[in-house]
Amino acid sequence: MVYGAVSKQLAVRNKILAALPHEEFARLLPHLESVYLQKGEIVYLPGDDIQFGYFLVSGLVSFLFTTETGSTIEVAMVGNEGLVGVPVILRNRVIPYEVTVQFVTEAFKIRAEALQEEFDRGETLHDLVLRYLNVLIAQISQSCICNRFHTLEQTLSRWLLLVQDRVNSESLNLTQESISHILGVPRTAVTMAAGDLQRAGLIRYSRGKIFILDRRRLEANACECYRIIRDELQHFLK
Repeated sequence: MVYGAVSKQLAVRNKILAALPHEEFARLLPHLESVYLQKGEIVYLPGDDIQFGYFLVSGLVSFLFTTETGSTIEVAMVGNEGLVGVPVILRNRVIPYEVTVQFVTEAFKIRAEALQEEFDRGETLHDLVLRYLNVLIAQISQSCICNRFHTLEQTLSRWLLLVQDRVNSESLNLTQESISHILGVPRTAVTMAAGDLQRAGLIRYSRGKIFILDRRRLEANACECYRIIRDELQHFLK
């Protein structure tokens, strides 16, 4: 069983699963179900009981908070580096935020009980998930700082870079309406900020697509929040 699991693990693009020792992956493999999540699909609503965790293989999901007045803002995103359903390992089965699919996503679904059982063994998955939790905390912290202290142009630059890091494409299927929803700002403000980036030759947007034209300059235009989050992502598996 371990040898068969090794060949499957070599093809896995989720970074947590790929970093597991073969024996641990072999234990998890019978509990993993491959699923596809469509853009716009809501995985969890605030207050939902967590039945499954999701190890993302491709795509992108957002963690969104909504105020009583209906204003929404993204506090973190997850790509193939991570896991949806982390509250389970904190002995909390109720999710406090909305989880929405931003790009078509492939993932391995696992029952919360199986995830908890493997985590409680205290082996490699335990350490990797705790380190990934630190990445999520860094994202949430920097998002709060960024939204409070930095210009929308800097925030938009940071967000586009983080998205591109996960979907690995120069062309991003994003509308200005969806970006305004995620960043918690009026659509007109997104239009102005995106227009400034386009006139500077950093991006081009047309008909629901944003093209990253000059990533190096876009990084220079972003605030330090991007570099802090990027470094956390790069180092959590080392």
